[in-house]
Amino acid sequence: MGESNQLLCVRLGDQEFALNIRAIREIRGWISSTPLPHAPSYIKGMINLRGSVLAIIDLAERLGLPSVPPNTTSVVVVIEEGARVIGLLVDAVSDIITATEEMRQVAPETGSAASRDYVEGLLMRDKQIISVLSIPAIMPKDTTNEAEPESA
Repeated sequence: MGESNQLLCVRLGDQEFALNIRAIREIRGWISSTPLPHAPSYIKGMINLRGSVLAIIDLAERLGLPSVPPNTTSVVVVIEEGARVIGLLVDAVSDIITATEEMRQVAPETGSAASRDYVEGLLMRDKQIISVLSIPAIMPKDTTNEAEPESA
C-alpha cells in the first residue's frame, strides 16, 4: 500500500472499503442507467457523463457481496485507472482518511486468489477494519476472446 496517503471510504451494506483518492475523478448521485447487452451481471449499465459513455459497476456484486438495488441515496464514484474510466455504484461515501503505517495491516490468507487480488491491505481504525481495494482489480476485464457470440 506504500507511504501515507489519503483514501476515500465507501460503504457497502455495513462494511467499509477504501479507494486511493488519487483514482477518484468525481462523486455523483445515482441516476438510472441503460442496460448493456451481454455485459457481466456486475455491470449495471451505462450513463451519459457530460457527453461520454460511462459504464457503472455494482461494487458489491463485483466483490461477491450481497447487492441491493440502487436507490436515491446510492452514489456513483467515478474512478480513473490509466485511460479507463468507470463508475462504481456504492451505498454511500462515508469519509476521507489519511492512512498511516500504524493503521496498515496485511490481509489474512483466505485461500482465495480473488480475495488477494481485490484487497491490497487492511486499515485498522478505532475498532473498525477497512479493506483497501485494488483499483486495477475492480476494473472490468476484456473477455472478447473468451465469449465470442456464435453466428447463426
